[in-house]
Formats: sequence, C-alpha cells, structure tokens
Amino acid sequence: MNSASVTKPKESGSGALLLLLLKARTFIALILVFAFFAFAVPNFLSGANMIIMSKHVALNALLAIGMTFVIITGGIDLSVGSIVGLCGMVAGWLILNGMDIGLGWTMQFSTIEIMLIVMFVGTFIGLINGLLITKLNVAPFIATLGMLYVARGTALLSSDGQTFPNLNGNPDYGNNTFYLIGAGTLLGVPIMIWMLVVVGCSAAYVANRTPLGRHIYAVGGNERGAALSGVKVDRVKIAVYMFSGFCAALVGLIISSQLVASHPATGNMFELNAIAAAVLGGTSMSGGRGKIAGTIIGAFVIGILSDGLVMMGVSAFWQTVIKGLVIIAAVVVDQAQQKLQARVVLQQQAALND
Repeated sequence: MNSASVTKPKESGSGALLLLLLKARTFIALILVFAFFAFAVPNFLSGANMIIMSKHVALNALLAIGMTFVIITGGIDLSVGSIVGLCGMVAGWLILNGMDIGLGWTMQFSTIEIMLIVMFVGTFIGLINGLLITKLNVAPFIATLGMLYVARGTALLSSDGQTFPNLNGNPDYGNNTFYLIGAGTLLGVPIMIWMLVVVGCSAAYVANRTPLGRHIYAVGGNERGAALSGVKVDRVKIAVYMFSGFCAALVGLIISSQLVASHPATGNMFELNAIAAAVLGGTSMSGGRGKIAGTIIGAFVIGILSDGLVMMGVSAFWQTVIKGLVIIAAVVVDQAQQKLQARVVLQQQAALND
C-alpha cells in the first residue's frame, strides 16, 4: 500500500513534465530549427536575411491566424490561397482600370479605398463560405474546395490568365502609394509586420477576452452542447470564415504591393502552409483547442524552415516532402499530447483518492 502511494505521484510527476514539454513543442522546434540554420547556413543571421524571413513569416502568419479560428470551430478553409490571388487581381484591376459605372464614366480609387474594397471582397467570399456551411449544410471541406476553384477561376478570367503589371498608380488618383503596403516601413519596421502585430493582437484578444472567443472554442469543443447553452453556432461559424477571408485579402494586397504586379496564380498552395502553421502551433484538427500565439510561432517554424532549406540549396520537391512530414508529425504529437493529458489527469485523481 505504501509503495503504491509513493509510485503514483512519481508517475504523475514524470507524465506532467513530459506533458509540459509537449505543450512547448512548437517553441522548442523553433529554437532547434533556428539554431540549426544559424550554424549550417552562412549569413543566415544577417540583418537583411532576418528582414526577408520576417516578411515571409508575416504572410503565412496572417493566413494562419484566420485558419486557426476556422479549425478551432471544427472546420477547414481550403479557399484562402485562391482568395489571395483573386484579391490581388481585384487590386490590380482597380489601379489599372478603375471601375466603369456606365455612361462613359470610370471611377478611380485611392490606395485606402482600394484596400477597403479588396478587404470587403475577401470578407464577402468568407461570408459565402460560411453561409454554404451553415445554411446549406455543405461540409466545410467541400464548400471551401469549391470556392477554391471558383475564386481561382474568377482571378484567371479577370485578365485572361495574364498579369496586371506596373501597379505604380497615378498621383492624380491618390493610388501611387500602393507599393507602400508591401515595401513601406514605419519606425524602421516593415508595414506588413505592423499589420501582423495588429491582426495577431486583435485575434488573441478576441480569443481570450471576449464572449465571441469563448463561443468559438465552445462550438469546436461540443457544437450541440454550445447550441443548447445559447451560443449562436451559425453566426460564430460565419464570423470565423469571414475573418479568414479578410486575412487572405490582406495577404493578397501585400503580395501585389511587393511585386507591383498582380498574377492570378498568386497564393497557390498557401492554404497548406497556413494549415501547417496552425497545426504545428497546437491547434487541434478535431476542433476546440488552439492558441494564436502558438500559430504565430508555428508560422515562424514553417517560414524559417522554408527559407533555410532554400538557402541550403535543397530541391523544391524535397521542401514539399519535408513540409508534409512536419504536418504529419505535428498531428501525431498532438494526439500523443491529448492521450498523455488524459492519463496524467487520471493519475493525479488516483493519487488524491489514495
């Protein structure tokens, strides 16, 4: 009896330590990946390289933040990459052609107005996704897969598959500052990084401090239970898909601004990087669990891994394989964490009872 009472707390303690390491796995992975490339790649730690990597991370992190909310509710959004491409084309169209309002009149837009229109387009596409899922009971995978094709096809149709080049704008219309979205700086920090800070902090505040955030977790944890407790499940789902579309629109704006051009194929496969960052950051694919901070760290891991492999000269094909293995490993570890967490709780309860 005495030996049993001594053994159980030790098992529980070791299990709790392992559980703590599993919860911190993304941060540990970030340190290991960063340290590896710092030693393996010359000039990896140079200031110029850090800025370039931070920009790449910002793009993936913005998409992943929106994806995190979607996955927490138990859904998935495969359309974000295509929304990125379509929104970039919308921005390019507005700069080069304006909007024909009939009777020979063409309306031109300033940079701020173009940003607002593009963000509305992305949010509206997210609204359509949400309505398909909630009102027509289309599975999230199918609804967003269909939207992936619709958005990509629309982007291709807008220019017959061609690029909108030279988006330098016209000072007479106030859109000659479009390039600043992706290339400008504020207090020495790229504007796109500030955008990530604002979106990330806002998303974290919503998730942790507001009723909407609690409802998002409740829907993913137990949708029926959330509905019975008074949560407007459909509204919550629509809101997260709208936010995901909004984040994709921001990325479309940033990329078009960086390139000073829009191409309909922009954003191809971006949804996979977003999902990878969210899952690597601890977001459960079964819903109900995830943290914005973890997702951002996950985006750093994916971004540093991608850029580091490029700098090492690793084939793009192998990069795809490695990313796939990272996603699989993240899911396997997540499942192991859930099982260990349940076992630790049982051990602690047994120790208390004894």
